[in-house]
Amino acid sequence: MPLRLIANTKLLFSLVSLILCTCLVAKPQTPTCTLKANELKPAEDFYGLHLGMTSEEVRKVLPLVQFGRPDRLGVMRTSFNPHFDQRVEQTAYPDVRTISLDFLDDKLVTIWIGYENTFKWPKLDVFVANFSKSLGVSPEWQAARNNGRALVCDGFSVFAQMIAGGPSLRLNDEVAQTVITARLAEAIDADEQQVIGDSRTKSYYPSDCSGKDSVPAVRRTVFKNKEQAEKAGYTLSKDCQ
Repeated sequence: MPLRLIANTKLLFSLVSLILCTCLVAKPQTPTCTLKANELKPAEDFYGLHLGMTSEEVRKVLPLVQFGRPDRLGVMRTSFNPHFDQRVEQTAYPDVRTISLDFLDDKLVTIWIGYENTFKWPKLDVFVANFSKSLGVSPEWQAARNNGRALVCDGFSVFAQMIAGGPSLRLNDEVAQTVITARLAEAIDADEQQVIGDSRTKSYYPSDCSGKDSVPAVRRTVFKNKEQAEKAGYTLSKDCQ
């Protein structure tokens, strides 16, 4: 996938987040269990969360979570820090440092929970063994990057890792990640085709031409591509030839 100039910083953040998420599980991702996400048991230490929930459903089980607007890919991310939030009764989320949630089209597609080193299962192997029982999945997880453990099932994956001395667990909707990857590629392609027009000179500048930065905001016209700009009577700037 070509990566030239990505003007939208949120799009770049989405790209970095997707790469980091994808790199967690060792390759190749060969399914080692046949369970689907809706067949997982409701683990007590997941506090009512499960993949596929809407933001309103999440709000009912985590009423203090704040939601923003989805980005251009349809992705919305939020985090909840019960360990540091003074509004939270500490006994409600014992030994939970952070809960991070990703939504795609208002469906929960990633759940990440980081626990303190005082969590009841502080060692990774013990953590994996007990969460396997809680979720009703196979205890035969594969070694993954960063000394983690991963289990790939039918349409979703589970990843455990030690972070800052405490265990963490991520549930990830792999089908949703495929959709995000496709949308990201389309968005990058659209950004690369986009051109900036100068309404005074009737010149246009492709996304990879630095000359576009000199066009004053009051004279800027954004075109979907060069064909649209040329149809409007604009020609390629000499600075970009």
